[in-house]
Amino acid sequence: MGSMVEKDGDQLFNTSLLLDPQGQIIARYRKIHLFGYQSEEKRLLTAGKEAVVAPTPWGFAGICTCYDLRFPEFFRKMVDMGATIFLVASAWPLIRLDAWRLFNRARALENLAYLISCNCAGSNAGNRYAGHSMIIDPLGNVVAEGNEGQDYISSELDPELVGSVRNDFRALDDRIFSIV
Repeated sequence: MGSMVEKDGDQLFNTSLLLDPQGQIIARYRKIHLFGYQSEEKRLLTAGKEAVVAPTPWGFAGICTCYDLRFPEFFRKMVDMGATIFLVASAWPLIRLDAWRLFNRARALENLAYLISCNCAGSNAGNRYAGHSMIIDPLGNVVAEGNEGQDYISSELDPELVGSVRNDFRALDDRIFSIV
């Protein structure tokens, strides 16, 4: 469910919730990487401290928000926690559409996982948003992509594909954790 400003005591967080079909909260993610460039987010909000991965009927979903896309180590952390799908809620600007498309594909491909992103479209307070919500498969292929305006995308996903790809192309097993 997108992201929203959540108040907890005296602190404000950019929070994304994952709901089950009955509308119950099954996971809460507080955005870790706050955006500072030409934004008040870093000054106004408190950074979250934990990566979140939650079980879904389609696999374990890692939850992230917007600017988190620029931090590949964060996605690898969620893979290490069992993520096979990434869910991204975003307000990515139109001026950086190429980066949006690149990061969506890169995070899916390098982690051999599905990535499903939902991005704002249109304008608000002088900011133009990119739209182009996406569904990317574990091989980095764009399965579905919206346009710049309000749009709806969907696709059938094969939950077994992640395991099949990871078993066939074992790149995640080839990681070296300490380099001298």
